[in-house]
Amino acid sequence: MQLKLAYDRLFYALLDQYDSTEAANIADLVIEHVTGQQRIDRARHPNTPVSATQTTQLDNITTELLKGRPVQYVLGQAWFGELPFYVNESVLIPRPETDELVHWVLQTCQQQQWSAPSIIDIGTGSGCIPITIKHRLPQAIMHAVDISAAALAVAQQNATTHHTNIHFHELDFLDNNTWTALPKNLDCIISNPPYVQQSESATMHARVLNHEPATALFVPDNDALIFYKQIALFAQTHLSPKGYLFFEINEALGQATCTLLESYGFTAELKQDMQGKDRMISARLS
Repeated sequence: MQLKLAYDRLFYALLDQYDSTEAANIADLVIEHVTGQQRIDRARHPNTPVSATQTTQLDNITTELLKGRPVQYVLGQAWFGELPFYVNESVLIPRPETDELVHWVLQTCQQQQWSAPSIIDIGTGSGCIPITIKHRLPQAIMHAVDISAAALAVAQQNATTHHTNIHFHELDFLDNNTWTALPKNLDCIISNPPYVQQSESATMHARVLNHEPATALFVPDNDALIFYKQIALFAQTHLSPKGYLFFEINEALGQATCTLLESYGFTAELKQDMQGKDRMISARLS
């Protein structure tokens, strides 16, 4: 089989489940993953042969994609910023808005001129937040927390791949008694916690609902800010006096989250992502 034909077969198969733009993007990603040939290579050399082994790989991947599995899980890889991360169904797929949050953290660290900031990520999942920060700011002392042993196994694998030293902690952060295992005098506390209300699941795509871990996504409608409450309480004893909180948030609960943080003695700044949605908050003790 030739490269262009392999691409066309995959693209047209994906049109059953995706619009043409998304199908093209996924086909580009898969073809490059399997053959190493980028879009420009296909344009220049459309008749490049695809081996029998690669053809079998493409057929297997196509089958999985048509079952509704996200391409990142099928390939076992998701890009976050400039780094590839191993992912499976134990962790959320990293999103671009989370990379914007990381950029805000790094910008703040630079502004504060911290030589070796102490930073913790609560609900780390794949480890994309602490690993990216450590990669870009090697002197940072990074801690990461998750309740899931399976998620931490993924995060540890990614930390090893990217040669980053992260202190991982497996614990239930909602249990205050576990906090004694965590460092104090932190310069930054970061979290992209579960924040999707259960009622919102009715409008979510099946690829998310059926494959991404529900415990990392959903919170009860009657206590949607539970993680932000706990982190604010934790910060009162574990954040340095000049330290920062950084959160990714539910776009519908931006003002409510700011009001909550202010009730715990913080001054909060709400920030929109590149899509113009209320998606991030930074906060400091007043």
